[in-house]
Amino acid sequence: MNDSGNAAGPARGELGVSLDHVIAIHDEIDLPFGEVRSKLGGGVAGHNGLRSLSQGLGGKDFWRVRGGVGRPDSSDPEIVSNYVLSRFREPRDEVALLISAAADEAERLVEEMTGGTESVGEAD
Repeated sequence: MNDSGNAAGPARGELGVSLDHVIAIHDEIDLPFGEVRSKLGGGVAGHNGLRSLSQGLGGKDFWRVRGGVGRPDSSDPEIVSNYVLSRFREPRDEVALLISAAADEAERLVEEMTGGTESVGEAD
């Protein structure tokens, strides 16, 4: 994720995708574990992956599906970094629900963008 802009930027250019049709799914420490929200644009809030995407895509006005992972009890950058890079502490089924909810939200956005004319994951 931290270098995802290196791939996403050239792919966006090659495919001619408008910035507001790009969806990034990422972890969000400012949301409680399990909560999922989406928004168009915004800052990077110290998230290295969002910073890389913003640089690689040429702007910040892409969709973000934010999966809440909660915040550690410390604001020390090293502790926060270790927290987001470590394995989940929550039970496996709760993690699966978070991932499923984020995928569902991304699919909802795709359907909204395409007017429901495109099936996500359907082979041609």
